[in-house]
Amino acid sequence: MTAPNGSLRGVRVLDLSRILAGPLCTQMLADHGAEVIKVEPPAGDDTRTWGPPFVSETMSAYHTGINRNKNNICLDFASPGGQRVLDELLRDADVVVENFKAGTLAKWGFSDEAIAERYPRLIHCRITGFGVDGPMGGMPGYDAILQAYGGLMSINGEPSGPPLRVGVPIVDMVTGIYAFSGVLLALHDRHATGRGQLVDCTLLDTAISLLHPHSPGWLVSGKLPQRTGSAHPSIAPYDTFEAEDGQIFIGVGNDRQFRHFAELLGIPDIADEARFATNADRVRNVAELRPLIIERIAAHRRHDLARKLLDRGVPATPVHDVGEALTDPQVLHRNMVVERDGYRGTGIPIKLGRTPGEVRTAPREKGADTRRILASLGYTPDQIAELIEADIARSTDA
Repeated sequence: MTAPNGSLRGVRVLDLSRILAGPLCTQMLADHGAEVIKVEPPAGDDTRTWGPPFVSETMSAYHTGINRNKNNICLDFASPGGQRVLDELLRDADVVVENFKAGTLAKWGFSDEAIAERYPRLIHCRITGFGVDGPMGGMPGYDAILQAYGGLMSINGEPSGPPLRVGVPIVDMVTGIYAFSGVLLALHDRHATGRGQLVDCTLLDTAISLLHPHSPGWLVSGKLPQRTGSAHPSIAPYDTFEAEDGQIFIGVGNDRQFRHFAELLGIPDIADEARFATNADRVRNVAELRPLIIERIAAHRRHDLARKLLDRGVPATPVHDVGEALTDPQVLHRNMVVERDGYRGTGIPIKLGRTPGEVRTAPREKGADTRRILASLGYTPDQIAELIEADIARSTDA
């Protein structure tokens, strides 16, 4: 593995997490130069089996998307020997990210209080579904559970259809990004105070934070929002439309843009009508507006119309599928698809001018670095062999 050169070089992160939010957080830290050690139990991270597709017998495509740039060690923390290794790993770390079930670390002798006392400079990032206390404290939760519990599903879908899960694990992913942000905040504070702290992230908090603009709308009016499909409840026209050769999304955000939009469609006079003069008017009368523009949009090819609208300052785009998005020239220009030594993945979305992030290694096999990491902690070859023979540690490296 090449030495990291990003803005977080010198920061050591212990990744005790699995599934998505925690591993995404630590991958983002690793992308920007942190030295990340991913610790997997003997059974491995659940996502290794989440397929097809698979890139190998022991690694799903899903797993590769959130575990690059990390070292990997396999340990059984349920054993006293594994707990001793965990203590040494924590003493050597700046940050630990974990998403254990509430009480698991405490059962092993690593309660919040013990962590704060033994490792005063350590930043402890904990990710849970609902938190560890309160009426739902300690309850398990996957992304879709929190989409439903937190109200996101209720506002997603067509008006005539049922509530729908957002098509990507949005709660998990944003929780990972929030955790990344929280770790950076805590690192910044430690520069001034010399002390670590708990970064407490929950999927529930994330789900609630994602309800904008529906949450402020309900808090002000008490009126429940309705599902609007791809349309916007407060902007019009802002929706998906059928073009001659497929779908196009058009987002008209202000009155000037609406005038340009109407002119391009050959119906400039509607911009002067009282029922469409302002955005608020258009939202109130969107049922009357749609028939006037649908037929005009259908006469255009989606890419041609999108380019013409963009040239006039009106946001628009063909509705791409995943393959079209990942091969789009602008996406490739932004280095948002990367390839290295057989690994293919999405790029790094945070671009820094002087200390850019970097994809250095593909996701490692479980236990690929066990011997090397234990040796770095001071274990002799005989001691490492004893841990492996006792099934406390597992290794796939020579």
